Amino acid sequence: MTVLITGATDGLGRALAERLAADGHPLILHGRDAGKLAATAAALGGAQVHTVRADLADLGQVRKLANDVRGLTDRLDVFVSNAGIGGRPTRETNADGHELTFVVNYLSGFLLTLELLPLLRASAPARIVNVASLGQHPLDLADLMMARGYDQSRAYGQSKLAQIMSGFELAERLPAGEVTVNSLHPGTYMPTKMVLSTIGYSVDTLETGVESTARLAVGAEVDGVTGRFFDRLRAARAADQAYDTAARQELWRRSLTLVDHADIS
Repeated sequence: MTVLITGATDGLGRALAERLAADGHPLILHGRDAGKLAATAAALGGAQVHTVRADLADLGQVRKLANDVRGLTDRLDVFVSNAGIGGRPTRETNADGHELTFVVNYLSGFLLTLELLPLLRASAPARIVNVASLGQHPLDLADLMMARGYDQSRAYGQSKLAQIMSGFELAERLPAGEVTVNSLHPGTYMPTKMVLSTIGYSVDTLETGVESTARLAVGAEVDGVTGRFFDRLRAARAADQAYDTAARQELWRRSLTLVDHADIS
């Protein structure tokens, strides 16, 4: 199974890449830094590894990233949307004026999913795995960019709930035999660079996150399972807003406008 992993040069993304490469899966690894990408690919030895570079804060680069992936392979079995950042202490925006946490953690993955969906559908049965979090906060659909009352924790939580909500919505729109879409909390405060720099300590091991994410990516036991949220290996309930059909559809519509993309057919 050919697997694309975003955010693959550090933390969970790199550890997952190591696991999947050891199991013989061809990989396409995304990162922001060319040097880190080269080092990661070299560390995986003889594995079938390609690398693609993009800053996910820039939606133009996300579109180029999708084009680069399409140029590397004629099939994509699994897309693991893993790249992310913690909430910024103060509100920051990208060049388009989008709040940074929301665009990196959610909008970039939403756009990349739409851009790669034809390739995934052509590779059926394929899978999309969104690496989200138990740290969720209801979205203010009228102020997704948090222009009013910015809060660091809320910014992170709403970006992660948006991932889950759009995953549920996409799963409703696609046959499970074609593409499955699931989201998960891979582990609590794993010892990643982001966690250690912001929290200062860890709870779950990185291996916990690798096991739970690899299961959704390539595990036979979840064949055909779609539109679900998992807490590590267990099926779980996301925040209530994720089950509000009208809210999900409104987020979907607003997201299409924000990334200037046509709806799927």
